[in-house]
Amino acid sequence: MKHLFISLALVLAMSAAAPVFAQQFKAEDIVVEKPWARATPKGAEVGGAYATIQNKGATPDRLTGGKADFANVEVHEMKSVNGVMEMRQVEGGLSIPAHGSVTLSLGGYHLMFTHLTHPLTKGESFKVTLDFEHAGPVEVEFPVAGVGASGTGGGGAMKGMKM
Repeated sequence: MKHLFISLALVLAMSAAAPVFAQQFKAEDIVVEKPWARATPKGAEVGGAYATIQNKGATPDRLTGGKADFANVEVHEMKSVNGVMEMRQVEGGLSIPAHGSVTLSLGGYHLMFTHLTHPLTKGESFKVTLDFEHAGPVEVEFPVAGVGASGTGGGGAMKGMKM
């Protein structure tokens, strides 16, 4: 009986966590997985979001930007140039290779929200429509993790979040 109770508790715990780790948004051959964003302090004018984007098709696609009712949405890249970290908007969009994927992550490619009309608050979520050259629009819901969240593919960012 004790083993049955432990097994049942384990199954319930795993099923409660499933929406956090199984979160996917699709259009055509594009799949956006494990989206998340960092909380922003009050008064911040910018915020960032992250996800993994898979292209299951035979043709490359391109993330060209997005739309949100609380900010402008841009695709940005951070990279080290001569030992100095630089961030810039990706002109022309971000290529998603055929049968490949791109990870939007800290210190690399990411979504930048500019001109925020309100802070991104830990424990809440928001929707953004991402625009792809071939797949078209994909509405994605981004849960918001803490200000210092590290991400680790979405799971680490969401540890301890109420869903």
